[in-house]
Amino acid sequence: KTGIRTVHFWGPVANWGLVVAAVSDAFNKGPEVISVPMTSSLCIYSALFMRFAWMVQPRNYLLFACHFFNEGAQLTQLYRGVKYEAEQKALQEAREADEPSPKSSSPASDIGQQVAFLTPIGQSLQSAAMRLPLPEGAKAFIAHPAGPFTIHFWAPTWKWMLSISNLLDYDRPVEKVSTMQQTALCATGFIWSRYSLVIVPVNYNLFAVNISLAITGTYQLSRKLYHDYGKKKKEE
Repeated sequence: KTGIRTVHFWGPVANWGLVVAAVSDAFNKGPEVISVPMTSSLCIYSALFMRFAWMVQPRNYLLFACHFFNEGAQLTQLYRGVKYEAEQKALQEAREADEPSPKSSSPASDIGQQVAFLTPIGQSLQSAAMRLPLPEGAKAFIAHPAGPFTIHFWAPTWKWMLSISNLLDYDRPVEKVSTMQQTALCATGFIWSRYSLVIVPVNYNLFAVNISLAITGTYQLSRKLYHDYGKKKKEE
């Protein structure tokens, strides 16, 4: 059962919010609103979840399409963000500012890209690991359908970077927080916490990361809404 009345439909629909947010920010806002750490994480996140959508049961084509488009949208935003930070750094150096410019976070690392290609050789690595003299608990973890040699482990694990990026941006100037992006992250967190429990294999790592994402997204969104609406009402 994967119809419109199921979480198999609404989970991917919530993720489409990330695509809409990226496209909307690209057309309507300047590059100063782009968080390079968050956008870098989203790039690798979508690369991993394209594979996840193909391997999970039931196979989710809507989720695959969502992350395919999100990959393109986030790469575009990442280019804009990195370019903007480089330009700002050059301007600051030209002005011979006394304070050193903050180091901008690097784009998606090569390590994350390598992880995306782990699954084709995952079974052979898993078999080799199972032959090692390890405790039964460790072997049970390695042999689990969502264990460390499967995409079901690495996709949710990388999704933790979205929550970490939100935490790193805890004091980001409120005017630079994207309302649409944080709304999409909140919706994804709440809906996917349910989705993670009805797929095969059931994925508790995915459940935990989405609870975390819902909390950090709600924090950032509440900051933004208070700044945009609550403060104005008080001033009036």
